[in-house]
Amino acid sequence: MHEYRQRDKAKLLGRLKRIEGQVRGISRMIEEDKYCVDILVQIAAVKAALNKVGLVLLEDHTRGCVTRAIQNAEGDAAIDELMDVLMRFIR
Repeated sequence: MHEYRQRDKAKLLGRLKRIEGQVRGISRMIEEDKYCVDILVQIAAVKAALNKVGLVLLEDHTRGCVTRAIQNAEGDAAIDELMDVLMRFIR
């Protein structure tokens, strides 16, 4: 585990548990035939929360792995990998 991520591991796991609860809540809302707009608002909240987790992990990767690769003259490959993951993330 990377040092930076290790410090934030508990926070990330807590966020993911909350997201898990939100998703279960959305399932209940659908089962209970709740108003569609309310369900969509909850889906948007889950998407935003997942994006936040992703951004924390991207920052960790950039500050850790990419920085070390640049210092070890392996920067081009690390930057290519970072750009690839960014493209996947923003889709």
